[in-house]
Amino acid sequence: MPPYPAHIRPRRPRRPRGMLALAVLALALPFGAARATVTVQEGLASWYGAQFHARPTASGEKFDAGALTMAHRTLPFGTKVLVTNLRNGRSVVVRVNDRGPFAGTRIADLSQAAATALGMIRRGVGSVRIEVLPHGEGA
Repeated sequence: MPPYPAHIRPRRPRRPRGMLALAVLALALPFGAARATVTVQEGLASWYGAQFHARPTASGEKFDAGALTMAHRTLPFGTKVLVTNLRNGRSVVVRVNDRGPFAGTRIADLSQAAATALGMIRRGVGSVRIEVLPHGEGA
């Protein structure tokens, strides 16, 4: 005879159900999240230069105004991006190494060298299209 009344069923140990979902999410996130970002975007971009030269970026490297780099809010660091100035058609391949921009509705902050290549130094802000390049392109 069981040590408990017949009308009471013993509890089975509960498995932590959320743990499996958490484990799957933890494994999938590093692979899927980086690729789940925008691949083509159009909008305004600005540039930043000498005043930030040699200061640390969000990626940890020092900002180089002469390098072809850019800041973007969500693209993973190291992503290669083709940036095209929609006003004059000039393009340049840059690498994401910082976070931003944090001004208005801008979609990117370009290094001074990238802005020079695109012909947007004088205006300061320009309409651009950014296209994420497949891994390995744009060396």
